[in-house]
Amino acid sequence: MQYEAGSYDVIVVGAGHAGSEAGLAAARVGAKTLMLTINLDMVAFMPCNPSVGGPAKGIVVREIDALGGEMGRNIDKTHIQMRMLNTGKGPAVRALRAQADKFLYQHEMKRTIENQPNLTLRQGMVEQLIVEDDIVKGVITQTGAIYRAKTVVITTGTFLRGEIILGELKYSSGPNNQQPSIKLSEHLEELGFDLVRFKTGTPPRVNSSSIDYSKTEIQPGDDIPRAFSYETTKYITDQLPCWLTYTSLETHQIIDANLHRSPMYSGMIKGTGPRYCPSIEDKVVRFNDKPRHQIFLEPEGRNTQEVYVQGLSTSLPEDVQRKMLASIPGLENVEMMRAGYAIEYDAIVPTQLWPTLETKKVKNLYTAGQINGTSGYEEAAGQGLMAGINAGLRAIGKEEVILSRSDAYIGVLIDDLVTKGTNEPYRLLTSRAEYRLLLRHDNADMRLTEIGHKIGMISDERYERFLAKKAAVEAEKERLQSIILKPSEEVQSVIRENGGTELKDGIRAADLLKRPEMSYVHIQQLAPSEIELDDEVTEQVEIQIKYEGYIAKSLQQVDRLKKMENKRIPEDIDYDAIGSLATEARQKLKQVRPLSVAQASRISGVNPADVSILLVYLEQGKIARISQ
Repeated sequence: MQYEAGSYDVIVVGAGHAGSEAGLAAARVGAKTLMLTINLDMVAFMPCNPSVGGPAKGIVVREIDALGGEMGRNIDKTHIQMRMLNTGKGPAVRALRAQADKFLYQHEMKRTIENQPNLTLRQGMVEQLIVEDDIVKGVITQTGAIYRAKTVVITTGTFLRGEIILGELKYSSGPNNQQPSIKLSEHLEELGFDLVRFKTGTPPRVNSSSIDYSKTEIQPGDDIPRAFSYETTKYITDQLPCWLTYTSLETHQIIDANLHRSPMYSGMIKGTGPRYCPSIEDKVVRFNDKPRHQIFLEPEGRNTQEVYVQGLSTSLPEDVQRKMLASIPGLENVEMMRAGYAIEYDAIVPTQLWPTLETKKVKNLYTAGQINGTSGYEEAAGQGLMAGINAGLRAIGKEEVILSRSDAYIGVLIDDLVTKGTNEPYRLLTSRAEYRLLLRHDNADMRLTEIGHKIGMISDERYERFLAKKAAVEAEKERLQSIILKPSEEVQSVIRENGGTELKDGIRAADLLKRPEMSYVHIQQLAPSEIELDDEVTEQVEIQIKYEGYIAKSLQQVDRLKKMENKRIPEDIDYDAIGSLATEARQKLKQVRPLSVAQASRISGVNPADVSILLVYLEQGKIARISQ
């Protein structure tokens, strides 16, 4: 029996990492929002690794925070360890990574959602969308509740027709033995969406008290207090270590001897798995020349004995998993608490989305997270944030937001998905970003706070602090440009101590800072500032001055790209009317329907000659349109 259950501006389906950000964002931009999830106890649950951040991903978390999202704040309150990675390398690849207390993380996120004005959290399984004239109008749940809305965001993760596979065992399930979503997946097919089958997996969890840590290497957190959020002022200092061990020759022999029982090799698993997070059996087969592989033992929280065996993702039978664990140094007598497993699920082909994450087939319907073919909590949260912002802004009649590839890693992620698509679970990497020197961990606020404030996600108070920081950076850069350091004994001594070449003439303090052996601390020693500047300001000053030439070159490339981005293509252009286009280019352009010439140039199968033909056609002005 169906019944009318309420009307909202935005409905978010799902409450994982994408759903949590989507619901909070839609509410924060001013839309009356409903979040529906299969199980209220699983809000922001971490079914896989208990961590947030890492290369590229950590910068996404900073970007989420700079736009007013929640993931950074939440992990800062609930982590058990924090480390800055790649500190010996340049600023473009540095990234923060935190080990989460996975239970505290989800409880804190649920509390935040429950206390967010404009946002209602409710348990319910959505089985159908209400679609009239290709426009979404609401959802219908398993219990017959009809919820009306101006926009809908689907963030169903790996629940769509989810199947868990463990050895010879296969059964219908969402992650962690949760109820899967079957009918919504079938309904999306009925609406004409193209779906693909992907696969991901988890390793076993073991009991900490049964690990012999003397045979492993300790991996402590950083002594320096660190945070993802620009708003964090209280730091967790009592950190828990992780531990490093390795697979052995015996481990590899056990895997080789049981490959015939592996669902990956028996043909039971049909879905495509993540290239950059392979199962241990895949690693052993593909890299059979390697004598061992790294295994990180990661605590799942302060109040549990469960330890996540990072690097041992597998779907081999349970008895084989036990033997594998016992062959690893430190785990000879380990107690396996949960077996690893693979999960197959449906995802939509992401080229069916506009850059706003609205679907092309159904107006006012948005999708975000693993349903779009990605892997990782951070990629999901970044999409959820943008889908929530755009669904909220659309619902209240305001202009949507699209981040470009030069604005943010989130922009790279979304552009890659909607322009190129993906034939495997997509993972964000620093190598995917052509402007990575501009998209750094340290400057996410400089890039995105303005946008966050404009759409109502960043408070006036926080925005004023940001403007003060920005002004302090510029003032200190100007000061260092104005100071001339003469070749005095003090100056020469500092340069000598750091292995530099002594001065022959006077030099601007800013130019001395550009030398690789000099840091801001040395300049401050020689030309102290009268104003005490905080570390965030001095970090920006040093990076902006040191890498000024490289940054200027990147900005020139961005300016050239913007000219292409500004050459807009009508959504309803008829590509069949452009006579000289290559057949493959025409097919791809019709499928993706790029919004700019720059986006068209990034589509696989669209060559520079096709782009030139398209430019000439657009400049002629007589554009043929497809009939609606």
